[in-house]
Amino acid sequence: MLDAVALRDWAHTAVSDLITHIDEINRLNVFPVADSDTGANMLFTMRSALAEANARASADGGHGCVARVAGALSAGALNGARGNSGVILSQILRGIADVTASAAADSGGELPEMDAVTLAAALHRGVDLVITSMGGEEVPGTIVSVLRAAADAVEECASDGLATAIAAAGDAAVVALEKTTEQLDVLADAGAVDAGGRGLLVLLDALGSTITGQAPARTVYELSPRAPQPEVPAERPAPQFEVMYRLDGCDAPAADALRDRLTELGDSVAIAAAPSTTQGTYSVHVHTDDAGAAVEAGLAAGRPSRIVVSALSSGVTGLPAGSWTRERAVLAVVDGDGAAELFAGEGAYVLQPDSDAGDPATNISAHRLVRALVDTGAAQVMVLPNGYLAAEELVAGCTTAIGWGIDVVPIPTGSMVQGLAALAVHETDRQAVDDGYTMARAAGAARHGSVRIATESALTWAGRCQPGDGLGIAGDEVLIVAADPAGAAIGLLDLLLASGGDLVTVLVGVGIGTEADATAVGDILQQHVHDNHRGTELVTYRTGHRGDALLIGVE
Repeated sequence: MLDAVALRDWAHTAVSDLITHIDEINRLNVFPVADSDTGANMLFTMRSALAEANARASADGGHGCVARVAGALSAGALNGARGNSGVILSQILRGIADVTASAAADSGGELPEMDAVTLAAALHRGVDLVITSMGGEEVPGTIVSVLRAAADAVEECASDGLATAIAAAGDAAVVALEKTTEQLDVLADAGAVDAGGRGLLVLLDALGSTITGQAPARTVYELSPRAPQPEVPAERPAPQFEVMYRLDGCDAPAADALRDRLTELGDSVAIAAAPSTTQGTYSVHVHTDDAGAAVEAGLAAGRPSRIVVSALSSGVTGLPAGSWTRERAVLAVVDGDGAAELFAGEGAYVLQPDSDAGDPATNISAHRLVRALVDTGAAQVMVLPNGYLAAEELVAGCTTAIGWGIDVVPIPTGSMVQGLAALAVHETDRQAVDDGYTMARAAGAARHGSVRIATESALTWAGRCQPGDGLGIAGDEVLIVAADPAGAAIGLLDLLLASGGDLVTVLVGVGIGTEADATAVGDILQQHVHDNHRGTELVTYRTGHRGDALLIGVE
């Protein structure tokens, strides 16, 4: 069933799958400009679409018809379109939005779900919109050829049900994709299938896995140049700049005049209209040597905004210039809904381990880390692992993101209490290296320990423990054995505060039990600090983390 929730789930899966295939798609990018950014452009456009859909879902409580979700995806993609391929993707999503909006209107304003017939119409509408945005002429061997084949397949198999139709679309897309090498000389010379078509196949497969739970295995496409051909006169040099902007207050005749002017200035011209709910708004794209004139042409047609000018260069890998919506962000890896709320309230983006997937300290993969880094939308990201990221996953994820052009700075935080100390001194106005050093220094200065509940009889450095005892742990050693967690916490606090401290932070996990139990423990520790450590403030948060019952930090 492709309802509102499933459509948003598809967008989420599509973003993750584009991350997986970004390098493959970028390597295939030889048309229209060999700038190796098609995968990155599609990723960031789809990420922008998902962000808008999530924002609207939050605004209406997660409810809504499939047409409203499709409209949000379309609007987000148009506003965040990156590059030629991003503009094309925005029009494919607009096709879904237009058809579902029409179907919703026909059914009285609500469309609970899309069926195969609606999906086929949406894809065909996407074909028409893409061609229109590119000037009305279809170039065989591009993403349009792959999209048309997929749309035809869905239409032919619509009576067999949605899952069958989507599978047929993927199979037809593969056939059309592999034919692209025969349809464009530039692809034949490089031995490459069309990069945009490969990206579209990723999106179709993501839709299939959303509906059926199974993702088909696909060939990894590589460049395989054919034998050298006789020399031909060199074509004019490729344009120097890619110019993109949003244009408001522009009517259809002005858009046509703008297209003519941009065609004089360069190539790869794309002018994509916003959904019918936003009249007079367009996304504009051109490759040109005269970036200033391209922007001036927009001024003559309407009100340009979100202007991005990027240098075009052949063979560049990584994420495109202008992909970032903010300069710097902090990504904190935390466990527990309370912890997520606490860190988010302090301005951090959060990544949580799966709640039902074993040890929270080892179940976050490098792929999930990369996805979270991308989702911050920041050019620089300070990462707080907080003890929930295996070292090899942290290194692999950060290395991948750095290779894409994200400036990642891991901060050595071994516990969430250290992460809070680091986050407290974070300042976006400082240079990244200064900010990272200051945060690392604050984390290192935070003395920390934990309280664990013993599950079996054992001999520790502090003596023998029995099941149910509280164990005060610091530096990976048991230093306190007490009859209960509160007693162990008191002993641990006294050790951590032996050299003084201004602030004690206690994070209460699920191991403590009920809300009343957590409150009781907090009150006991508050009273102990008040009576025995004058001048020290203690704050307690119920984070709901797993593992150790209490996490304690002293600053």
